[in-house]
Amino acid sequence: MDIRNATDVDVPDIQAIYAYHVLHGTGTFEEAPPSVEEMAERFRQVVDHGYVWLVATDATGVLGYGYYAPFRDRSAYRFTVEDSIYVREDVRGQGVGKALVTHLIELATAQGMRQMIAVIGDADNVGSIGVHASMGFHHVGTMKAVGIKFGHWLDVVTMQRSLGKGDLNVPA
Repeated sequence: MDIRNATDVDVPDIQAIYAYHVLHGTGTFEEAPPSVEEMAERFRQVVDHGYVWLVATDATGVLGYGYYAPFRDRSAYRFTVEDSIYVREDVRGQGVGKALVTHLIELATAQGMRQMIAVIGDADNVGSIGVHASMGFHHVGTMKAVGIKFGHWLDVVTMQRSLGKGDLNVPA
């Protein structure tokens, strides 16, 4: 498996992976898959603002993708990012997600970020919760019944990990 920066060429594969999760999963609360063009716009919004979007690949193509982007738009949050990870269904549970999170943590730390937040759709999403916990993320809260998908109320789990010096000092 190779992990590298995503490019525009990867967007159709990224969209296909995400569309599967939209249509069949509760890790995202979107109910209609975005088009390739919409995913391309989302991709550009992340990378054009200096944040990171990665893909994991092998001989079969894109296995998964992950990115980090601002947690919130206000300037006070400028050292906090939120990660997003999606893995192709046929390779889930094979370490792709963990490898992507590992690289995102390293790159965000090198970029001077101090906190990474994981906002995980569905409290029953044990795969994502487990991967994040194994990478040093701590459970900081659960928002109960904040989304409805497939006719069921869904919770959102929030996890957090310090990066670099974390809150030991205030960056200049």
